[in-house]
Amino acid sequence: MKLATLKDGSRDGRLVVVSRDLTQCVPADGIAATLQGALDRWAETAPKLQALSERLNAGEAEGALGFDPVAAMAPLPRAYQWADGSAYVNHVELVRKARGADMPENFWHDPLMYQGVSDRFIGPMDDVECPDEAFGIDFEAEVAVVTDDVAMSTAPDQAGGHIVLVMLVNDVSLRNLIPGELGKGFGFFQAKPASSFSPVAVTPDELGDAWDGAKVNLPLRVWLNDTVFGAPEAGEDMTFDFPRLIAHAARTRHLGAGTIIGSGTVSNLDRSRGSCCIAERRMLESIDAGRPATPFMSFGDRVRIEMTDRAGHSIFGAIDQKIVKWG
Repeated sequence: MKLATLKDGSRDGRLVVVSRDLTQCVPADGIAATLQGALDRWAETAPKLQALSERLNAGEAEGALGFDPVAAMAPLPRAYQWADGSAYVNHVELVRKARGADMPENFWHDPLMYQGVSDRFIGPMDDVECPDEAFGIDFEAEVAVVTDDVAMSTAPDQAGGHIVLVMLVNDVSLRNLIPGELGKGFGFFQAKPASSFSPVAVTPDELGDAWDGAKVNLPLRVWLNDTVFGAPEAGEDMTFDFPRLIAHAARTRHLGAGTIIGSGTVSNLDRSRGSCCIAERRMLESIDAGRPATPFMSFGDRVRIEMTDRAGHSIFGAIDQKIVKWG
């Protein structure tokens, strides 16, 4: 099934079930008012939401409405926890190579992860606001999963069973603020503002054989100002799959239902497929030509992120956003 949250003037929106072709939706009234409410009682609500989804896709759901992604918030407009990994270690290696740094061996065995802004996510079609272009505005196209309750110290071979939803992410980064923050030895904060998510979150079964229980085996496509920027394969070169990332996050803490775990920027060793962030392209330019040529985003620029199935149908809907000045 596919789930979305519509704007209704509240912080958490109104939960709806969305048709497989993303054209229709029906409110989940009587089952759960919000997606977080559904996740808090997932064993009870999931079968009811699934039954409503089946009626909607059969054209038998009462009260069905047209689905407009402009009216959508992030599927989870706010979450108790948003932890973003860096599963594509070749991307990390490239970052370090561009600045002449060696790759520590443990990076291949122990995932990188940071805890990001989760009290307010950006809707899939809403503007990305930033105070200053000089901050180095960048997009990062990723895949993310949503979990149910995960107990502390859950092992990777058990963690996959806790994945209940999958969605796409634009993990907004302010690249020119990162070096100063990391230089303090205490991680990201100002360099990682609110992230954006796809119009719908889907249960893994909606991905068919593209979901192998641990990762999504489809290209993730990105456009910058209507020009294709990249289409790397999300399931390829993923050093740490989602069960491994969940286990890493849960090593010393319980994860509450509705925890979001991100993959980090999707990246392939095959560079002909392009990139999912500007920083990676700039790194490649620096390695090849001695300096970067592609600028970071300016006010008025647009980014679009989407994943289609093998028949070309959009799975999650598109993240389609403009960069605007705040203040």
